[in-house]
Amino acid sequence: MAGLQPVRGTRDILPEERRAHRRVEETGRQIAERFGFEEIATPIFEFSDVFRRTLGDTSDVVTKEMYSFTDKGGDEVTLRPEGTAGVARMFISGGLAQNLPLKFFYQGPMFRYERPQKGRYRQFHQIGVELLGVDDPEGDIEVIALGALLLEALGLADSTTLELNTLGNTESRAAYRDVLVAYLSDHRNDLSEDSRARLDRNPLRILDSKNEGDRDIVAGAPEFGDSLDAESLAFFDAVKEGLSALGIGFTLNSRLVRGLDYYCHTAFEFTTQALGAQGTVLAGGRYDGLIGQMGGRATTGVGWAAGIERLALLAGEAPAAKRPVAIVPVSREQDSLATKLAYDLRRDGFVVELAFRGNMSKRLKRANGVNACAAVILGPDEVARGSVSIRNLDDGTQTEAPLDGLAGHLTAYR
Repeated sequence: MAGLQPVRGTRDILPEERRAHRRVEETGRQIAERFGFEEIATPIFEFSDVFRRTLGDTSDVVTKEMYSFTDKGGDEVTLRPEGTAGVARMFISGGLAQNLPLKFFYQGPMFRYERPQKGRYRQFHQIGVELLGVDDPEGDIEVIALGALLLEALGLADSTTLELNTLGNTESRAAYRDVLVAYLSDHRNDLSEDSRARLDRNPLRILDSKNEGDRDIVAGAPEFGDSLDAESLAFFDAVKEGLSALGIGFTLNSRLVRGLDYYCHTAFEFTTQALGAQGTVLAGGRYDGLIGQMGGRATTGVGWAAGIERLALLAGEAPAAKRPVAIVPVSREQDSLATKLAYDLRRDGFVVELAFRGNMSKRLKRANGVNACAAVILGPDEVARGSVSIRNLDDGTQTEAPLDGLAGHLTAYR
């Protein structure tokens, strides 16, 4: 049995950690609902073309990290590496264009074949939001504000920093692309093999390169801001002013880019120093060209995604499990009553622990082992009188209460 281990980069999530993840999911869901975002779910796998169209043939995700396979019907499918592409596909195939604007929240597992690292695995989990059909800066402000409020609710506002940049409109990006290609072409022989391949097809991806030699070259590249036209500058000014009006602080990062052509205007990341080199915990931006590139009607979009594992690590100790009430029959003669009583109390909203075997001593030991707050002891004499004993397992005090209306006597332990 020694060989039966999880696949590298995957792991079992046990109850304590799962509670920490659930706190992130539920907090995200609650904050999103306050902004009018509704929860959706897309399939865990899609036709591979969904991601090739959206992530680009030259991206690391497509060339190195996607889990793709041919299914029994001969179709090439891919386990989703991120959430936005599936949402865009859903928008197109579901004929949702007549319902704009649309606000979506999602959560679930994603899959990338990459080196496992702190807070990131080959199967990892994200929450995310997408706002479709709003082309004004107010859309960017809203999704960033939603992210800021989520981090605040998780107690992370003081340990994260919002980094902000603009990618400009289509014309500004084209102008910058020309300037960037001219600069990088002078350094072609010093670029990594991957970056040389991208220079002609997708040069902005080079700005994201993790290669140290590429980074040194990129450090001297022209600034994106020098290529921005008046419309792009006005849009970015509106976003900055809107965030400032909400009291959301930010720092400008001119090297924060998104390499694919369908991204435009605002790019942002909430980063932290608490997780080492992998410091991004929530990232997003505006992607007005995505749905049109996928074959749908041109539709604006802006959104973000956040790693559940990383947020859970930052948020600290998981919430404690709700303490149960233990039902403890003194002998087997009370087992049937114990089962019925446990069912009734659970129906009334109590968390109830019912040991399936053992004498009274073993069952009380089990009750303490699961951190029960109280034990309802079913002794033959009490049961004959139509009552039970309630023992407070914190201070040891014990009282007798009638079986009829027992839930009311246990209100303090709910």
